[in-house]
Amino acid sequence: MAKKEIRLNAFNMNCVSHINHGLWTHPRDRSQDYTDIAYWTDLARLLERGKFDGLFLADIVGVYDVYQGNTDLTLRETIQLPVNDPLMLVSAMAAVTEHLGFGVTANLTYEAPFLFARRMSTLDHLSRGRVGWNIVTGYLDSAARAMGLHEQLEHDQRYDRADEFMEVVYKLWEGSWEDGAVVRDRARRVYADPAKVHKIAHHGDYYHVEGIHLSEPSRQRTPVLYQAGSSGRGQAFGARHAECVFISSQSKDATRKLVQSIRDGAVREGRDPDAIKIFMGLTVVTGRTDEEAQERFREYASYASPEAGLAHFSAGTGIDFSKYELDEPIRAAKTNAIESLTKVVTQPELNWTKRKLLQQLELGGRYASIVGAPDRIADELESWVADTGIDGYNLTRTVAPESFEDFVNLVIPVLQERGSYKREYAQGTLREKLFQRGATLPQEHVGAGFRAGAAVEHA
Repeated sequence: MAKKEIRLNAFNMNCVSHINHGLWTHPRDRSQDYTDIAYWTDLARLLERGKFDGLFLADIVGVYDVYQGNTDLTLRETIQLPVNDPLMLVSAMAAVTEHLGFGVTANLTYEAPFLFARRMSTLDHLSRGRVGWNIVTGYLDSAARAMGLHEQLEHDQRYDRADEFMEVVYKLWEGSWEDGAVVRDRARRVYADPAKVHKIAHHGDYYHVEGIHLSEPSRQRTPVLYQAGSSGRGQAFGARHAECVFISSQSKDATRKLVQSIRDGAVREGRDPDAIKIFMGLTVVTGRTDEEAQERFREYASYASPEAGLAHFSAGTGIDFSKYELDEPIRAAKTNAIESLTKVVTQPELNWTKRKLLQQLELGGRYASIVGAPDRIADELESWVADTGIDGYNLTRTVAPESFEDFVNLVIPVLQERGSYKREYAQGTLREKLFQRGATLPQEHVGAGFRAGAAVEHA
């Protein structure tokens, strides 16, 4: 029986310190070059050489100011601050690659759907259909205040608003321009057929939009849709909209249950359970031998900042861990942050304490870690896929770009030799590469129901 082909994204952010905090101080780390476009184009070339499926770019709107009630540690340790716009990077990286996909994070809570739809269509055009969108609704009160609100919307209301946002952009991407609307007939002086271009008319609880989508259809129309919410409401949203789901887990048993829940949700939405690709966040430290890898891990840990990781986690949960003694149990608190994280860390039976969290944050981040020689790494990667049903990984960086270089040079060849990873890219758009099907949304996806003639008003 053929092995399941592992999918890989590099997980990064347009900032200095992303997930594994403190490693910006390592003498070989180049993450401070994030404002230099060559830093990103070199990374894109490296990932394409390694046949990565994509570069997944996180983003945050707002700052981490929960820990100690201020941004002092956030600024000293550059915990995702400063942070630049991820969308601006795509055109340059697309220009130096042919196949690499780009998943960009955008917080729809603070976006206008009409203009956002144009920006994504533009990137899909310029990348020849290699763009995905990681849909987030936000979790920081600091972002809400920066955007003119007193506080962010309640958790479930953020998802209600997000469902309506998706309806608007589906109407723009899928329904405003019919297939065949663009004819480019010079002799007849007809670039686009007016009979096949439609104004959308949306009037809902949160959005009122009337207009023609400003962009002609791109190769994918709707970008590949990523999502990472693991609360009950977040999973329901993902089951309806997501094509790729990003999860974080520390155990195979918990991962297996989460994967099954995600696939069951897809079925309830009338979708194939395998219509969603599931990526797990993972940190890999490798070397030519196990001993070399373990020594590298110890070296990295000596530069890492567990406290910075704790400050990041404080923002995610809305809990100021600086107020806890080292061995004081962390208990439930009313927050409006990431619901699933808060529930896990405050479960009495798990008995989380500040000391236990800091121990888990040895490399400055909370994602599961695998350390070892290439064969050991390959064993673990294959094992997680076989035992849990995930499709692949979002690989975090440690020392940049060294950690990605090590993975490409040492681990990828082993996976390829075992038949667990592709030797060549498939042709086509990001959606075609990931799913071996058409460039646009499949018919059973909710977005396909908004194609021309389904939910549009003629101009």
